Amino acid sequence: MATSEITLAIQPAQRFSITDVNHLLREEHGDFLHGFPKALYTSFHTTAGYFEQAVCNELSHSRDSLQDFVRAYQKLYPAGAGYRHDMLEHRDELTEAQKVNEPLNGDSHLTFIGTGLLNCVTYDVKEDNPAYFVDLDGVFRSQRRTRKTTITGFTEEVVAEERCIRVPASRSRVDAFNLRDTRLGFLDEIDAHIQRLGISKGRVELSLSNDERGAALTVNEYETLLMRHDLADVIRNPFRFVAEQGWHMLRDPRSVPSKALNYAKYDFVLVVNRLLDKLGLRGTPVEKVTDRLIGSAAARRLHMKRAVSLPISDQATSGVGRVLHGTYQSPILIQWRSAAQEARCLEVKFVAFE
Repeated sequence: MATSEITLAIQPAQRFSITDVNHLLREEHGDFLHGFPKALYTSFHTTAGYFEQAVCNELSHSRDSLQDFVRAYQKLYPAGAGYRHDMLEHRDELTEAQKVNEPLNGDSHLTFIGTGLLNCVTYDVKEDNPAYFVDLDGVFRSQRRTRKTTITGFTEEVVAEERCIRVPASRSRVDAFNLRDTRLGFLDEIDAHIQRLGISKGRVELSLSNDERGAALTVNEYETLLMRHDLADVIRNPFRFVAEQGWHMLRDPRSVPSKALNYAKYDFVLVVNRLLDKLGLRGTPVEKVTDRLIGSAAARRLHMKRAVSLPISDQATSGVGRVLHGTYQSPILIQWRSAAQEARCLEVKFVAFE
């Protein structure tokens, strides 16, 4: 059976909401995925996406359990905790008119990155299993935002080619690099390979090679204050913002006493332990994620990924595949350990759907 693709619109009722896309798909388009053993789910937003199917399996595909899991991590990034991203007076890329309508959502971006939400996931299609679209910023000033998600049904994946593409890194310990920057030509090179290979529907998998340590990948908004300050602060200390919110009365919000950080860490540990007990997740990969977070050195990795995927589609021109991305989406390389050289090897896998 040939691949099939459809795009749905979602209007969340709350700022943090979870929508079963499979249920919505059946309501609006019947048995669209019938006959397809696999499906690719794509979000075009930087504060809304999907968890890997393995995470949903661990949580028994329960909406309530998934909500509890996300809310535990939202305690690390409370709304209004003094994010530089939300200080619009310093956002030089925005016009004065744009600043009026710009959401203050630094917390949502950091939750997306820190919990390991993804822009693009592949699921095995199983009858009655949900596919949850997790939105962290779906309502702004009482206005419901319109979100888009594309679902592609397919039978199998065929790896057309694998290659290493070198991307910038630096000797700075903490840094982030926008791989969508046109000066790099990274996505142009990817698209050229896609067209050479004749892929019209599929995905590009970007992953860090085994010898590339102290780094991760995400797909999010590359906004300078968010990447260079807020995310860097989280990498240095994952409990930074929850502690700052508790000490907001300080004249200098950057002078957070170590005692406040200890209280924040202790409070987070209690929340997570209660959550693990409630969901019966002791000894599972979910507990290992929280152990990495609570530990000192490994905490800097949070739940960030070493691999992400970018969807390939011929939506714009039939038969000519290109990488699909939302307006503000960029593949981003994040590092918390100095690179051995001023470039890192990204293993790029070109996958065609059949």
